[in-house]
Amino acid sequence: MKNKIFAASAALLSLVGCAGKKAVEPASNYPQDVITAKDGTEITLTFYAHASIAVEALGYQIYVDPVGENIDWAQEPKADLVLVSHDHFDHYDAAAVEALNGTGEFLKMKPGETAEPVEGIKVEAVPAYNISEGHLDFHPQERGDAGYIITIGGTRIYVAGDTEDNDDVLALKDIDVAFLPVNQPYTMTVEQCARVVEAIRPAVFYPYHFGGTDVPTDIDALVEAVGDITDIRVRPLE
Repeated sequence: MKNKIFAASAALLSLVGCAGKKAVEPASNYPQDVITAKDGTEITLTFYAHASIAVEALGYQIYVDPVGENIDWAQEPKADLVLVSHDHFDHYDAAAVEALNGTGEFLKMKPGETAEPVEGIKVEAVPAYNISEGHLDFHPQERGDAGYIITIGGTRIYVAGDTEDNDDVLALKDIDVAFLPVNQPYTMTVEQCARVVEAIRPAVFYPYHFGGTDVPTDIDALVEAVGDITDIRVRPLE
């Protein structure tokens, strides 16, 4: 099966169309939060499952790692942009992408790349990799997996992908909303995740990519560890 991967360039513009607002489709029936960006723009976050979320603003629908065999993606609002962090089965599903945009096209950026698909929306790719002994093969740094920072109205939303508390993650600045993975053995422990929250200090923190393994994530311990640092919001992202 041939994947269709867009470079962070003019090809991205052809995927999302020209700048400017468009008609917004009916909202998803999945849980949502609405946040207000620094410039007053409304941003709707939709929570699907595990690592799959959507970000809607300025009339554009952005999906990050849409995966879920029990989700009828064809019934969800159509995608203007699909971001894929890496090609593991719980982050990339070709059928889901096809159902969302009818083309199967998606954007998979390399760490350090940036794109501005429409006026008011900027996407930055940042490194995502493991550092713990015995876990390096899950997400090796040299493979170039990515997390994404989506900036809308001056608000920076960080969707980390699969990563641990490496130096690149700890060095991130000015993060307003963070989605951080916290499951073992593939991503962060509760302690590693708390360390990242302490370092980057997002105003709002969503634990995601937890559950689904033989090692349960102690979400209560995570809430206790970071509750005085950030507004931690636990949503159905197991």
